[in-house]
Amino acid sequence: MQEDERDVGVHTLPFTIEYDDRELTITPTVVETERGLVLIDVGPAGAVDAVRTHLRSLGYELEDIWLVLLTHHDRDHVGGLAELLESVDAVVATHREEAPYVTGERAPIKSDGDRYPSVDVDLELVEGVQIPTLAGSMEVLETPGHTPGHVSLLFPDDGLLLAGDALVADGDEPLSGPKPAFTADMDRALESLEALADRGIEHVVCYHGGYVDRGSDRIREIATNGE
Repeated sequence: MQEDERDVGVHTLPFTIEYDDRELTITPTVVETERGLVLIDVGPAGAVDAVRTHLRSLGYELEDIWLVLLTHHDRDHVGGLAELLESVDAVVATHREEAPYVTGERAPIKSDGDRYPSVDVDLELVEGVQIPTLAGSMEVLETPGHTPGHVSLLFPDDGLLLAGDALVADGDEPLSGPKPAFTADMDRALESLEALADRGIEHVVCYHGGYVDRGSDRIREIATNGE
């Protein structure tokens, strides 16, 4: 993320990790609040050391995390959560439709039968929940499609969207829609993008691809063209 965004309390934590016998580059994000840090997604199993290293470079420790907010339940976002909670007494939050997959009541949608360790969910999110941060209010937006209860996070004052997997930035285009092969309901995902395009977004952080200086115009184009 560019330095001007880092200064307002939102920090991307990009790193590359071994995942299913390949290298995967991911971008968890941490947001500063008066209470401590909010971590947006953790990463797969083995990600905690990289998160710790990033936080120390910012002057923080893992123990400064008070809230872990999961955009959805996929293993590359949640697989390292149980390990993190061995070191951190943090609240775990996700959308109410994602919670049963995180707690183990349901098998992950894209699972082949093997799952990550189950974790209790303390707070179930819905559209419109706002979390005070040093970067201004962070608003929960329901963006289903990639998974049933996928959420993204918007900073309305700055027009910054933390998109999770609702958008990606790791392909030929600087910003694209979710990958169809990994999206449970592509039609619903595109409907979510139509709604996002009306929110005055100026720039985006994608979990896959990181920071992109594109916003609502590009998001509307993706939704219209079904990209």
